[in-house]
Parts: sequence; C-alpha cells; structure tokens
Amino acid sequence: MTVVNVGDYESTYANFDWKTPERFNFGRDVVDRWAVQDKAAMVWLGTGGEERRFDFAQFSVLSNRFANLAREMGVERGDRVMVLLGKVPEWHVVLTGLLKLGAIAIPCAPQLRAGDLKFRAEHSGSVAMISGPEGIEEVEKMRGDVPGLRHFISVGAERDGWESYEALMEGASEDFTAEDTAAGDGAFILYTSGTTKHPKGALHTHGYAHAKWMEAKYWLDLQEGDRLWCTSGTGWAKSIWNVFLGPWSQGTEIFFHEGGFDPAERLDLMERYDISVLCQAPTEYRLLAKTPKLERANLASIRHAVSAGEPLNPPVIERWKELHGITIYDGYGQTENTLLVGNYPGLEVRSGSMGKPSPGCDVKVVDLEGNECPPDEPGDIALFGRIPALFKEYWEQPDATEAVFRDGYYLTGDRAYRDADDYLWFVGRSDDVILSAGYRIGPFEVESILIEHPAVVESAVVPLPDEDWGSVVKAYIVVGNDYEPSEELAKEIQDYCKANTAPYKYPRHIEFIGDLPKTTSGKIRRVELRQ
Repeated sequence: MTVVNVGDYESTYANFDWKTPERFNFGRDVVDRWAVQDKAAMVWLGTGGEERRFDFAQFSVLSNRFANLAREMGVERGDRVMVLLGKVPEWHVVLTGLLKLGAIAIPCAPQLRAGDLKFRAEHSGSVAMISGPEGIEEVEKMRGDVPGLRHFISVGAERDGWESYEALMEGASEDFTAEDTAAGDGAFILYTSGTTKHPKGALHTHGYAHAKWMEAKYWLDLQEGDRLWCTSGTGWAKSIWNVFLGPWSQGTEIFFHEGGFDPAERLDLMERYDISVLCQAPTEYRLLAKTPKLERANLASIRHAVSAGEPLNPPVIERWKELHGITIYDGYGQTENTLLVGNYPGLEVRSGSMGKPSPGCDVKVVDLEGNECPPDEPGDIALFGRIPALFKEYWEQPDATEAVFRDGYYLTGDRAYRDADDYLWFVGRSDDVILSAGYRIGPFEVESILIEHPAVVESAVVPLPDEDWGSVVKAYIVVGNDYEPSEELAKEIQDYCKANTAPYKYPRHIEFIGDLPKTTSGKIRRVELRQ
C-alpha cells in the first residue's frame, strides 16, 4: 500500500492551491480529455448479472449525443433538469451531457415519491425529467401539477407521453461543442434536508465540479491502475463526489453495481472485480463486520478504504483492521460542500475521530461569537472562506443562505471539539436532521406525511440511536379521539409512510404520546424527546 507520510499532509495542507480555472466544463475538460488516452472508465454489473465495460471515449461520444438531443428538444443553458435514474451507465451519460450543455442537473434518488418530486420540480423550475422505469409511475402522479415540466425522457422503458432515450440517442449527432462555462456558473442543484421547512437546494458550480479532485487525490488516494467501488446510490451528494466527479477527475475506472446490499455478494464482488479502493456507508461496514463471511473473505486487492456519512464506530474500524489489515479512513462532509475533515493516509488514525481539516479547507470549531474554541471545548464546526467546493447559495432561498453564512465563514450546523493535536471529534447535530445509514432525513418531511394519516393529530420525529444504522427514525404521535393506540395502528401508519414518501424515511419506531413537549411559543421541544 502506497501512502503519503505525515510530513506530506502537513506540507500539502499548508501549500494547497485549488487551481480553479476561470472557465471549466467537466464534460469537455475531463471526460473528453481522457477520451483521447484510451482509458477505462467503468465496469458496470446489472442485477441480472449482465456486464458492460466503457472507456472514456464511449462516454465522450454518448454524452455528446445526449447534449444534442436535449438541445434539440428545447433544453437550454441554465435550464434545470431532473435526473431520476438508478445505478445505470446512462446516469453518467446524462449528467455529463447536461454539463456540456450548460444546463443544471438535479440528481434525484429513485426512492423519492410523487410529493418529493413535485416539490423539487416546482421549486427548481425544472423543464425536463429523465427517468428510469423505477421512477416513471411516481412522476406520472405529479406531472399534471407541474406545467413547467415540459419534457419527459424514459430510459429503459417505453411509456405513452414519454420520449424514448434509446430512440433519441440513436438519431443524435456525435458532434457537440461544449458550452464554455465559467467556474461560477451553476452546474448542479443537490437537495438536502432541513428540520422545519422543505428540503433546500444547494446550488453548486462548475468550479465545484473541478474541486472534487482534492478529495479524490488525497482522501480516496486514487492512483494509476486503481478500480474504485463507491456503493452510494444515485441522487445523493456522495455519488456525485465519489461515483462521478472525483474518480473521473483522476482518470480512475469505477465499478458500478446496480444491485443492492447483500453481505455475501458484496464481499464476493470485491474479490471478483479486484477492487483496490472501497468507499462504503458506515452502515455497510457495520453490517459486514457482524457477518462471519467477513472472516472468510479474500480482500487482498483492497489497499484503501474510506467511510463517510456519519461517524463510524471504533469497534467496527478495529474489526476490519484485525481481520484484513484494512484501515478505514473516516471522513466528514456535507451536501453543501466537500470532504471538510478526514483521516488521511499517513496521518495517525485515532479511532472515532473525524480526523483533521482537508487540504484547502480552513475548518475551525467556534463559539457563538465566532471565536475559536480551546481544545476539548465543544462548538460549531465552521468553514472559513468561500472555497470552490462550497455551494454558491440555496436555490431561491436567500434567507436560508444568509442564515448559514456569518462574518466570512459558513456554519455547518454540526458540533464537535478538537483535541490538543487538532484532531476533530464529532459531538452531534445542532439542528434536528437525522443521519440514518448515510441518509439525511428532515423531521419535517416525515411529520408532513404523518399528519396526512387520519389518525394522527400531531407528531414529532427524532433520531433513535441504532447499532447498525447509526440512527433510525422514531416518531412520537398524538392520535385523535376516535383512535386507540395499538401495534396494528402503528404498523398501519408505517405502511402509509412507506407508500407516500421514500421508504428510508419511515419511522421504524412509533411511540404514542398524550401531548408533545413544547416551548411557550408553541415549538416542539425535540431535544426533550431525544433525551
């Protein structure tokens, strides 16, 4: 295993330069550039066992075709386009094509339901929807309510009222001149969860697309000949980081598996496809650590492993180290930015620590006045300076944008403390967003669905600590006079949630309660419920 030494980290941090060009287009300046070098880009494995391999030259041509067909359809530079695709190569084709066109892509998780999609479409002012078969039915439920959504392209399925991606691509030209986008132009809107309002759309720029090279080079430690497997689902910032922009900025081949998580299959695929760099969610590391299959697995090809989304338990890190000599490098970042803090190769890994600030990231722990806290004193995690990896603004939400910026720094909404050696240690969220298996779940989103059930008068959603998932959703519910709390009613409410919003959001635990604790102004005291 090749790693940098501690001195290299300190030197890199002190002398780091983002090297952001004034004009940048990821499709032109990265994908097309690698296309002339005969480099492998992807090994894709479908749920039925079918395998497809792509090089950058193929993605260059395919993305040109998509950019052409989108332009002919009427999508223009700056238009917002929703992308509702699972783990298929077309996801990369579409995103690269939209970047070349200068449109703003909005990746959406296939688990989203009609209400989730309607809000994103209306809020962003999207003009087009590209969906796979798993999302079409939910889109159909809301498309009549969003007249601005004019173009519908189906991938891998025929449907009345939808244009066929395959047919459109067949007739599209392979020649396309990418828009000469500026680093400050919009490239993505990535939706993140809030606690008291609807999800916020973090607007990221083409400069952000360029900036993903930092974590790919230093945290993922990508090197020539690597094959990276990041298991994140599409629709989340982590997939944009580590399934798309980051690895391809380094010319790294990715392994893209359409299937879900199965412990035995996961371990088998690592060996069969010679995965050298592994990026998994903490929950996946936890569940694998519990299975006896981990003891028998052959993971000799893996030289580097990382985890991000929520803190990884020290016993899990120690288990992987004990069985396979693999050190899991934990990291911390957000939809709004990049990997802000991480455990880096060459640095001593202090089990349970977030690590140290990433190169180019001036991260401090501050008090309410913005002063840096002394060692071992908890405070707010803050990023100083407008780095290119930081989002530009919350789309159409100036008040929300203003709320997180203060005197030249960005407040993450998380709390931590630093030790005497400048390692950071996570304390918890200063808001109420629930981190569950890498998903960010806003209580308001779940409560908005719960209140629609006829039995529910009021509800409050909080995180419940869980050994495998980090946290799971727990709902405290006040029922109406015509209903009696029961296990049957709890299950009925859970099923209702699963049917009306993304299934990962449903409350796995329900507790019926007479009254919710509130402040004098009527706000629910979730902190009391958590305790």
